[in-house]
Amino acid sequence: MNDKNIVRLLGWNIQMGFRALLKEYKEPIYWHIRRITVDSEDAKDATQETFIRIFRSFSQYDRSRPFKAWLYRIATNEAIRVVEKRHQTVDIEGNAEAMSMLADEYVDFTDIEATLLQKAILSLPRKQQLTFNLRYYDEISFDEIAQITDSTPDSAKANWHNAKVKVSKYLKEHNG
Repeated sequence: MNDKNIVRLLGWNIQMGFRALLKEYKEPIYWHIRRITVDSEDAKDATQETFIRIFRSFSQYDRSRPFKAWLYRIATNEAIRVVEKRHQTVDIEGNAEAMSMLADEYVDFTDIEATLLQKAILSLPRKQQLTFNLRYYDEISFDEIAQITDSTPDSAKANWHNAKVKVSKYLKEHNG
């Protein structure tokens, strides 16, 4: 179901619309949050809170703006709130505990390239990390990334470019 139909359904019958919303976005929103929080339990909590916030604030949604960007902005803010609340910094270089946090279904540690890519992404500054994840994994447009990260499309493009350069450099330096 496309976003316009979900928005119409939410406006017409909130329960039916919310079921359609969950069917379409529960998994992508969870993985977006998971890439920010790293920890699966934090991601589950933040995902649940995200959908509660969406449900409670739907009447405030500005229909002139992309629905997907609105959803991802709420999810991003909630994930960041969880990370900051826990004062979580993930230093995965030589940190077995941080590596084990990533170990369940998030990263297959037998796949060296995937592991290095995740380490490279986690080494980026937050805005670059968000932009990289939104563009690379979720294939979100620069206009929508700008709305999600409270920036401009040009800034989103610059963050994407800088993130790609840093990820590439990290992979070259650590791919022994």
